[in-house]
Amino acid sequence: MNYPRSIQKLIESFSKFPTIGPRTAARFVFYLLKAKDEDVDRLVSSISDLKKNIKTCSLCFNTFEAEAEICEICSNSGRDKKLLCIVSKDPDLMALEKLKIYKGLYFILGGTVSALRKKDIEKLRFKELKERLKKDPGIQEIIIATNPNTEGEATALYIERILAPLNKKITRLGRGLPVGGELEYADEETLKSALEGRK
Repeated sequence: MNYPRSIQKLIESFSKFPTIGPRTAARFVFYLLKAKDEDVDRLVSSISDLKKNIKTCSLCFNTFEAEAEICEICSNSGRDKKLLCIVSKDPDLMALEKLKIYKGLYFILGGTVSALRKKDIEKLRFKELKERLKKDPGIQEIIIATNPNTEGEATALYIERILAPLNKKITRLGRGLPVGGELEYADEETLKSALEGRK
């Protein structure tokens, strides 16, 4: 026996979220069925606002909410324009920003490569990264801040390889991070130590 069509459609929609399987998706749907109308309306309104108001920075690909074309990090004249930190995704940038010790610029790749497969590489912003570095010769150090797991390491090695011809200083986060971990879940002290111990 199947769920009614409206329930099944929403379960299928939630199942498309990262790490959400059909069972968890079904829990979400039944939670919403029992929720107050105003809570559901607030959720629908928040999703609508997200799609209408959030933009992607044309320089670093960070998401932000403003009228400008570039985010507040890229437009901040107080940032160190000689440093560029490459991260895989938005939560990694936020984890580093919370430390309040890194004052350079960022570039968000949009993911990682699992085994240097061509289809993985094509999905990421390597072309845009090279263009950014060509347009901005003032960048002197590139910090690769990928996760210390297999995919993060493969991505870091690929970045080092494609950027080698630019003759820029390339550093990586220190080894304070546990192998197999993820930046967005690292505690602040560990992340701070890894950033300061880059080499």
